[in-house]
Amino acid sequence: MPNLVEVRKTYRYRLYRNNKVDGLLHHQINVAGIIWNHALALQKRYYKLIGKYIPLPVMKKHIAKLRMRRPQYAYWKDLGSQAVQEILERLDKAYARFFNKQGGLPHFKKVKKFKSFILKQAGWDLLDKQDGKKYRKIRIGKRIYKFVYHRPLQGEIKTVAIKRDTAGRLWLCFSVIEKMVIPDGISTGKIGGFDFGLINFLTTDEGATIESPQYYKRDLPRLRAIQSRVSRKVKGSNNHKAGMLHINRRHIRISDKRLDFHFQLAHDLCDQYDVMVFEDLNLDAMKRLWGRKVSDLGFAQFVKVLDWVAFKRGKRVEKIDRWERTTGKC
Repeated sequence: MPNLVEVRKTYRYRLYRNNKVDGLLHHQINVAGIIWNHALALQKRYYKLIGKYIPLPVMKKHIAKLRMRRPQYAYWKDLGSQAVQEILERLDKAYARFFNKQGGLPHFKKVKKFKSFILKQAGWDLLDKQDGKKYRKIRIGKRIYKFVYHRPLQGEIKTVAIKRDTAGRLWLCFSVIEKMVIPDGISTGKIGGFDFGLINFLTTDEGATIESPQYYKRDLPRLRAIQSRVSRKVKGSNNHKAGMLHINRRHIRISDKRLDFHFQLAHDLCDQYDVMVFEDLNLDAMKRLWGRKVSDLGFAQFVKVLDWVAFKRGKRVEKIDRWERTTGKC
C-alpha cells in the first residue's frame, strides 16, 4: 500500500530583474555577510582571550544591543531581526559540526560573495498572481517583488531564503513541509549493481556502460577563450566585471546541464530497477589523483539526486564498502 509521509522540500523561483528595487536585496545580503564576519571575529577573539565559546543566546543578545544602541551599527537594522538571528544560528551550527569532528572551522567570507539570508515567520508576505500571468508577487519588508511562478507551490511554508548566485541573479527559495504519497517500490523485481569509473560513468553488473557527456570538457575551449579576453581587462573596471559575470554564467550553464543529465539518468535507472547498489567512494582522494575530470562527472551529486528520485518512487539505493572488488566483478 502507498505510504503518506511528510518531507521537507525546497521550491526555487527566480526574481524578475529590476535594478530599482534589487539593490536593497543585494544590500541586505551584504549586511548578512558583515554580521557573519563580525560574529565570527567575536568568537575567535573570545576564545583566544578566555578559552571558551560564546553561547548562542549570549551572542544573539549582544548583536541585538549593537543593532539598537550603537550608531555605527545602525545600518544592521536594514536586515530583519529574525534574519539576523538565523545567521547566528547558522554560525552556531557550523561550530557544532566542528566540535563533533564533522567539518572544519567556520571561516570569514567576502561580503560581495555572501549568498543569502533567510526569513522565517515575519518580514515577508506572499501575494496572489494577477491577470492569469505566470508570476506572483511577494512583499519583502516594505517592497513588492515579482517572481517567475513556473510550478505550483505546495505544502506549509516554513522559511523563505533570498539567494544570489555568482551571476548576480536573485532567487526565492521556499522551504516547505509537504505530504507525499510514496508508492510501493516493487515494480520490476530487479536489483542492479553499478561501478563508477573515469572512462565509463557507470558500468552495470550486466556489462552495459553509461557514458557521461562531460559538459565542462566540451565547453572548455569556449571558456578558455572568454577567460583569456577577461584577463586582459583592467581589474576593477566595468569591462572586467562584465567579463567575470559572463564567465560565471557559463559555469552556471554547465552545472545546470550536468544536473539535468543526472536527473534524467536517475529516472531511467528507477524505471529499470527496484534496488540499486553503488560503492561508497573516497571522491576527495580521487580528485587529488585525477583532478578536474572527477569534478566534471559529478558522481557525488548524482548519488544525491538518485537518493531523492528513488525515495519519491519507492525504490532503494544501497551502498557497499569502498574496499569491495566491484570493478573486477562488474
